Amino acid sequence: MAKKRTSAFSRRKVESAYYWMAVPAAVLFAVFLYVPFIQGVGYSFTNSQGYGDFKWIGFKNYIALFQDNRVGNAYVFTFFIAVLITVLINCIAMFLAVVLNGRIGFKNGFRAIFFIPYTLSVLVIGYVFKYIFMQPLPELGKALHIPLLSESLLTNETYSWIPIVFLAVWQGIAYSVLIYLAGLQTIDSEIYEAAAIDGVNPWQNFWKITFPLIGPFFTINLVLTMKNALGTFDQVVALTEGGPNSKTETVTYLIWKGGLTGGEYAYQTANAVLFFIVLAIIAFIQLKFFGSKEKV
Repeated sequence: MAKKRTSAFSRRKVESAYYWMAVPAAVLFAVFLYVPFIQGVGYSFTNSQGYGDFKWIGFKNYIALFQDNRVGNAYVFTFFIAVLITVLINCIAMFLAVVLNGRIGFKNGFRAIFFIPYTLSVLVIGYVFKYIFMQPLPELGKALHIPLLSESLLTNETYSWIPIVFLAVWQGIAYSVLIYLAGLQTIDSEIYEAAAIDGVNPWQNFWKITFPLIGPFFTINLVLTMKNALGTFDQVVALTEGGPNSKTETVTYLIWKGGLTGGEYAYQTANAVLFFIVLAIIAFIQLKFFGSKEKV
């Protein structure tokens, strides 16, 4: 009679400490994340104002979202600045990482300097930048006779997005630089030495060796920066508060303003659910597309 075969997994003894650590963490995770999320989805099908009685109204909130010009403008503006922020952060961060990974003096000091913006509160530094864009910069524009800078960009309906993008990029670069530096340090220096013997120039060195080898780090950075850019909120609160004339309202700012202060709790909850679905789809497409590129 043949003996019953047992897998390595079934023979492995699982320590009870594993369950004591994993189970409470899973319960807390579910209580503070999944339960509120499910409740929020439920509220999106009601006419709740966040308090008192409410009625089930089905998909009326979702239908209204697609007919609301203000919501549509918020999505367009959010995607516009998100693309700009993502491109600028990754281009600048990758350039700085390559420079900081080279043989330069005071390397660690420069890394610390570039990381400082990430440690500062967005709201606090945002109010500092608001003062700069409201006072010193217009005065400088007048002195240099530059019409665009002679008035505050924060009150200009056409260019009020510039301070928001500038602040988001200024603070977001630091974290991306760290990720790219981690990727660059995984590349064996012997590869570059062999390339130098073959007469490869710096530009070819980057595109043929460096960039392909840090592909996974580029994918991580792209997903994270896009996610953070689509969730732009603090910069809007500190700089423009959605103005002028609601031109700089992002989706997250509109959800907060309408849901918590505008009496649109259920309506903006539906907006939040819709935005969550959009973010999940974008992240899936990014990972699928760039993941396939890494395998090539």
